[in-house]
Amino acid sequence: MHLVLLSGGSGKRLWPLSNDARSKQFLRVLQDRQNHLLSMVQRVFGQLNTIGLGGSTVIATGKSQVETLQNQLGTDVPLIVEPERRDTFPAIALAASYLYSVMETDPNEVVAVLPVDPYVDAGFFKRILDLEPLVQNTDADLALMGVRPTYPSEKYGYMVPDKSRTDGYIKVDHFTEKPKEELAKQLIEKSALWNCGVFGFRLKYMIDKLQALGLPLHYEGLKKQYRKLPKISFDYAVVEKAKNIVALPYDGFWKDLGTWNTLTEEMATQQIGKGIISEDSKNTNLINELDLPVTVLGVSNAVVAVSPDGILVSDKDQSPRIKEVMKGFQQRPMYEERHWGSYQVLDYTSYTKDHEEVLTKKLKIKAGSNLSYHCHHLRQEVWTVIRGRGRYAEDGVIRSIKPGDVVIVPAETLHAIIADEPMELIEVQMGSQLIEEDILRKYMSWAEIEANCSSVKS
Repeated sequence: MHLVLLSGGSGKRLWPLSNDARSKQFLRVLQDRQNHLLSMVQRVFGQLNTIGLGGSTVIATGKSQVETLQNQLGTDVPLIVEPERRDTFPAIALAASYLYSVMETDPNEVVAVLPVDPYVDAGFFKRILDLEPLVQNTDADLALMGVRPTYPSEKYGYMVPDKSRTDGYIKVDHFTEKPKEELAKQLIEKSALWNCGVFGFRLKYMIDKLQALGLPLHYEGLKKQYRKLPKISFDYAVVEKAKNIVALPYDGFWKDLGTWNTLTEEMATQQIGKGIISEDSKNTNLINELDLPVTVLGVSNAVVAVSPDGILVSDKDQSPRIKEVMKGFQQRPMYEERHWGSYQVLDYTSYTKDHEEVLTKKLKIKAGSNLSYHCHHLRQEVWTVIRGRGRYAEDGVIRSIKPGDVVIVPAETLHAIIADEPMELIEVQMGSQLIEEDILRKYMSWAEIEANCSSVKS
C-alpha cells in the first residue's frame, strides 16, 4: 500500500503564525517526548516512520510549500509538486500518475489518500492499513475511513450508512455536509461517521479516470497538461459519483487542529517565546515568535499570538472567526522557511518619488546548507554577517566570510553562500521592484558551485 499525503492550504484560521507561505501544518507549536517543538507534519511523519509507513509515503503539494517541507522533513521524502493550485482532484490525479509511471506501482495496488495534518494516535495509521483488504474483499470503488462521532458536531461532514448488515464496515448510502446539531444527533443514531478525509482505492481506479479525460498517464506529460484537469475537489469529482462506497469505522483519538481554540488544547505548554502570563490569566496561551517580550495580565480563556505578520488577541471561543475577520486582508509573508533555513522581514519602505524599494531581512542559514548560485535583475543586495562563518561565491571566486564582514552584491551578479556553521545575516535589498520572481538560478548544490568557480581566496 502507498500513502499520499495532501499538503495545501493557506492557514488563515491560525493567523498571524500562518500565512500564504506557512500553512498550519508547519507551525512548530506541538511537543515530542523530549519536549522539542515540532510541527503537525513532523509529528505525522514521525508516526508513519514508527509503524514503517514512511518509506511508502509521498506528499502532494504546491510550489510554495516545497522548501518548507524540505526544511522540516529533509529531502528524502518524494514530493509531487503541482504546477499550479487546482484543488484536490487534480492533486490526487497527479499523485496517481507519479505512482503509476515513476514508481511503477502495480495498478491493482491500493492507494490511501489523507490530509497531511491529522492530530491522531499512531493507531489511526495502523487502521488505514485495513483499507487495503477492505477494497480487495468488497470490490468497492472507494473505501473511506470514518471517525466514530463523540458528540453531534456541526463542523464535520457525515457518512450515512445504508440499512444492509456488514461485518466491521458500513456501506455508504449518502453524505451530509456540516448538519445542524439536531440533524447531527439523528445521523449519529443511524451510526453515521465523521468524514476525516481518508480515501482508499486501487491505483487503476484513478488511472482509468485520467484515460477517460483523455489525459496523459505519465507524470511529466500530465504536469505539462495540468491545467486541462478540472478544477474541482476529489469529493465532488469522484466520491459523489462513485456507485460502491464502503467505510471503515475508527474508534480512536482524532482531532482537527484547524483553529486556535482546538490547537491550544493540545499544546503541551502554556507559553512559547518571550513573555509573562500572570497567574490569574487562566486557560490563556501565549505564542510569541518575536524577541520583544509580551506580558498578559488578568486575561483568561484567551490566545495571544505574535509573529512578524501581526498580533492576535482573541477569546478562545471566538478565535474561529479569524478567517472571516481577515477576509480581504492581503500582506506579503513576513516569515518564510526555506530548504536552507528561514528568513524574517525586519522592515520595508517604498520611496514613491524615487521609485525605489528597500527591504530588510534577517536570514538564518543552517550549518552545511547553502543558497543557490543566482543573480537578480532589478535589485542590488547588501549582506552583513552577524553570526557564524561560511564561504561566499561571487562571479567565479569563493572566499571565506565571518561576523562583521559586509558584502555588496550588484544587480546581475552571480552569488551564493554556504554556512560552515549556523549563520545569521542581515540582508538589505534595494531596487525598483522587490519580488521573489526576480531571480535567475544557475546552480543549486555547493558542489556544482565549487566546480564552476575558478579561484578560491582564504
